[in-house]
Amino acid sequence: MTNSIDLNADLGEDDSDSGIARDIAIMNIVTSCNIACGGHAGTPETMQAMLRAAKTKGISAGAHPSYPDRDNFGRTSMIMHPDKLKDSLMEQMEAIEAIAGNVGNRLTHLKPHGALYNDAQDDEILSDVLASIARARNLALVGMGASAVEQSAQKHGVYFIAEAFIDRQYTRHSRLVPRSENGAVIHDESGRIKQGLILAQGKAITTEENHSTIIRAETLCLHSDSDGALATAKEIRRMLEREGINIEPPVR
Repeated sequence: MTNSIDLNADLGEDDSDSGIARDIAIMNIVTSCNIACGGHAGTPETMQAMLRAAKTKGISAGAHPSYPDRDNFGRTSMIMHPDKLKDSLMEQMEAIEAIAGNVGNRLTHLKPHGALYNDAQDDEILSDVLASIARARNLALVGMGASAVEQSAQKHGVYFIAEAFIDRQYTRHSRLVPRSENGAVIHDESGRIKQGLILAQGKAITTEENHSTIIRAETLCLHSDSDGALATAKEIRRMLEREGINIEPPVR
């Protein structure tokens, strides 16, 4: 069982006033955030709002790039030449880095979004692209443990942060159940809290095939766009602290 864990949230994906307000409220609870930077969502205005709020609240801000696919919210796999993908990701990184500089904040990590996140877990080429970008910018790389992403991070000398999801169902192979399948998302708060506590305590969760597996977690992700996300964020933090688990960002 770990004595501390990071709570992260994917933010800046909803440019409505209510979406921005919700994301800023979630920053009062989490210790790090991943900010959409134009590939699947995000605008200069949302990036600026998120980066400024993260600085004010003292939480770690990271980039959340994706396949260049706003139409499908970055949740559809794309076949791209590695150089073309890297160019797109670099454009996204440069956009958020420029805004971070303008507001006096700095990025600490990189976490790919959606289909790119999932595809890279078992694809050395994609993982190497992500790790090379992280290394060039001295950023930590967030992904699933025991994956190609972790191996690429080690190869490139990049600090790796193993992530697990409290609101997503896992397969017996320790991968996320595709969102297209029933049960992929855990909708009820009690189920999210239960899984989050089990993950933080280093115990085995039950997968969709009713198998047991341990998912290594140094950070737990809270999806800001899930129904009841703010309430879940408050409750998981309260329950973790009640169990004596400190909430703090990973130490490099």
